[in-house]
Amino acid sequence: MSRDLRGYGGNPPHPHWPGDARLAVSFVVNVEEGAELSVSLGDERNEAVYEIVEEVVGVPDPAKDTHFDYGTRAGYWRIMELFDRYGAKAQMNCCARALTLSPWLAQDMAWRGHEIACHSYRWERHANMDEDHERAVIARCVDEIRAAAGVRPVGWHTRSAASPNTRRLLVEEGGFLYDSDHYGDDLPMILTVEDRPHVVLPYAFDTNDMRFQRGGGFHFAEDFARYCCDAIDWLWEEGRTAPKMLSIGLHLRIIGRPGRIAGLARVLEHIAAKGGIWIARRDEIARHWRALNGLPETFDTA
Repeated sequence: MSRDLRGYGGNPPHPHWPGDARLAVSFVVNVEEGAELSVSLGDERNEAVYEIVEEVVGVPDPAKDTHFDYGTRAGYWRIMELFDRYGAKAQMNCCARALTLSPWLAQDMAWRGHEIACHSYRWERHANMDEDHERAVIARCVDEIRAAAGVRPVGWHTRSAASPNTRRLLVEEGGFLYDSDHYGDDLPMILTVEDRPHVVLPYAFDTNDMRFQRGGGFHFAEDFARYCCDAIDWLWEEGRTAPKMLSIGLHLRIIGRPGRIAGLARVLEHIAAKGGIWIARRDEIARHWRALNGLPETFDTA
């Protein structure tokens, strides 16, 4: 398997973001509640990573279940109130089973104007999936998200590692504009997959509320805010001549806690005060990147 260790090198392309923005910021809200591995939902085992790291084996785990439930019951509404306050739109990175179990959630995020993208069916890695099974998972995701939200997903992001087949299967499916299974740059790229141009948007684990979990280094809301604002400030300065994009990862059950949500508020306030920043849905960035490179949108995304 080849790796591109050079990328754009010291000469990145100018993205010409709308409004001559110095920086494009993509908020990615991961919606995983009800899609985590759960014996109570008939899965083969329980998820072991949440506010603590502990796997309960062979029986339902109500501690794990209710920690995830907090995201849809309480955290979601705090996050949505903040985005509404600042007029910001996000990519809702949704596991299909989560939306099937909570169709009201899908309907509400669509009504608010957020992008609804796909984070697989269950909250699980794809690295070891065989090709036929993975193809079926992708098709099921499209069908169930469309049924719950009334729109099909055009973006994809795998938890942890994708398989060697994931990107090709997404292109073969025909309706995906982009994937986010890349952590190695500050700008999108276009890859040729199955003789078709395919947009890849970078994602990030550092500007991400997952670092509130054990060993991640964030303890207080200010930790998250300070780190993200430092990243924004640095890229904004670079944006005088070489604009970039920044992904900020969120989770309903993590940043939605009352002791953490102020961190997101401070980031949104910082962006609003700074100016020259395009807060964009990821499908907007993907379409902009295709147009920038002379590639019309040719997919049936209905």
